[in-house]
Amino acid sequence: MSSLPAKARTVAVVAPYYPPKIGGVEQYAARIAQAVAAVPDLQIVVITTRPDGLRTTVTTEDGVPVVRLGAWLKLSNTPLSPLWPLQLRYWLRRLGVDVVNAHAPVPGLGDLAIAVAGSRPTVLTYHAGSMHKGDPGSGLADRLIGLYEKVILPRVFARARRLVAVSPVSLADGHPHTVRITPGVDTARFTPGAPASQRPCTLLYVGRMDRSSAWKGVDVLVRAFAQLVAEVPDARLRLVGDGDALPGLRALAAELGVGDRVEASGSLSGDALVDAVRSAAVLALPSLTEAESFGMALVEAMACGTPVVGSDVGGIPHVIADGETGLLVSPGDPAALAAASAKLLTDGDLADRMGAAGRRTAEDRYPWPALMRRYLELFRCP
Repeated sequence: MSSLPAKARTVAVVAPYYPPKIGGVEQYAARIAQAVAAVPDLQIVVITTRPDGLRTTVTTEDGVPVVRLGAWLKLSNTPLSPLWPLQLRYWLRRLGVDVVNAHAPVPGLGDLAIAVAGSRPTVLTYHAGSMHKGDPGSGLADRLIGLYEKVILPRVFARARRLVAVSPVSLADGHPHTVRITPGVDTARFTPGAPASQRPCTLLYVGRMDRSSAWKGVDVLVRAFAQLVAEVPDARLRLVGDGDALPGLRALAAELGVGDRVEASGSLSGDALVDAVRSAAVLALPSLTEAESFGMALVEAMACGTPVVGSDVGGIPHVIADGETGLLVSPGDPAALAAASAKLLTDGDLADRMGAAGRRTAEDRYPWPALMRRYLELFRCP
């Protein structure tokens, strides 16, 4: 008598945010969901939060079931609800979840998913170094972050069966049950266009522009651009992304006399995002702290043959080989950022050489399929 086929194992990806919200964690979580959905022996469900509203919604997005839980309040960038422990238990049971893959550092949903998973194997992916803001006025926030990272997070790490660190600066890196799986890039989609030296003189930023994410350093980039135009008069700055800090950034550009040279494109995805990255002459990531543990925009630019400039902080130096695939500058230094950007905008041979080296690196180290195969192995034998 033939045996019945084994039931496909169901994986729940639990993340505080998920597309269409734009961000590195969101893209990473979506890639995992798509990879699981594409294989016959695993099933996928995503549990995340709603951008607004309190009622739970259940939809299918790009073939993936997505449960969105309501949040009662938002503290800085952290959605919260006292109902989540009960709701998570309910949905894990109702959906027959066998493995939980939670994503942090945003405290709350991912931590709770690990806590209520019961006997299910759990995989916690941690996307950042310390989240300390370190800027004036963040004293209370930094104290709360310090308490979380010192007291709560070690307990969450200990409870998870496996940890995934996205870079060497992730707080999960170095634990005995940790593996390192970086973000990646779709090298078949993010492909080079014209050589960087032949592109319009555009300096590009792609990412969040929220007041709670001031560590992204976009204001430093605007100040650097105001210095850059003295050396590169036809330069333009393009900001891709949304957030409540954007009006202040535009006001800063106007105050510095470059408002008419700064374009805010809003959030882009799909072909529009690829075109923006492929057509830029340089992409900059001016982050200020170790909260930037990787920088997915960097590898997307590298895959497009776009030379990159990044701060020498967090995970960025593990992505950019200084002088080979891009240039590193001191964080929070507009003059250094302006000088590095100007160098790439005015030295066509250097820009083309770094763009080509970046493409090779993206192909060798960061193709999504190879990275996602490692996740599938974790879910099959967590």
